[in-house]
Amino acid sequence: MNEKTAKTVSKFLSLVLRHSPEKIGLKLDENGWADVEELIVKCNKKGSQNQMTAELLDYVVENNDKKRFAYNEDKTKIRASQGHSISVELDLAETEPLEYLYHGTVGKFMESIQKEGLKKMSRQHVHLSKDKETAVKVGSRRGVPQILTVRSGAMFRDGFKFYLSENNVWLTDEVPAKYIEFKS
Repeated sequence: MNEKTAKTVSKFLSLVLRHSPEKIGLKLDENGWADVEELIVKCNKKGSQNQMTAELLDYVVENNDKKRFAYNEDKTKIRASQGHSISVELDLAETEPLEYLYHGTVGKFMESIQKEGLKKMSRQHVHLSKDKETAVKVGSRRGVPQILTVRSGAMFRDGFKFYLSENNVWLTDEVPAKYIEFKS
C-alpha cells in the first residue's frame, strides 16, 4: 500500500466522518457510525482520486498512527474515534484521568489560553494527551509547539468530567486556566 494514498484517504475520511458527511451525501447515526458499504459507494460516486475499496479502508483503519477510525464488531459500520465538529454521541464512559495530561498548541494561542483556558472551540471536546511526546506531535502540526501541562487529577477531584476515546485521547469539555502549568 502506498503511504501517500493512505494519508490522502485518511484525511478524506476525517473530513466526512468528523466534520462534513454531507460532502458525499453520507448519513451518520447519532453515535457517528456510517454504513461501510454506503461509505465506499458514496466515496467512489464523488470521483475521489483514489478508488475506495474495502481493502483500502481496512488498511487505513488498521495502520493509521493515531487510530482515528474504528469499526463496529462485525465491520459493517465505521466512525471517527473523536475530533468531531458535528454533534455525535460517542457513548464514552467517564474515566478518572492521570494526575497530569498534556496539550500541544502554538505560541499565537498562548495569550488567549492564559486568560480563558482551553476551550473546545468547534469540536465536541478539548483533546489532551497522556504524554509530552504526543502533545509535541499535535502542536507541531501548526508550527513550533508549546506544551501545556494540565493538572487533570485536580480538575477531576473538583468535579470536571474526563473521557478516554477508543484511540487513547483524553477528552474534557474545558480546561480553566487555573489548572494549566504554562512551563514546558
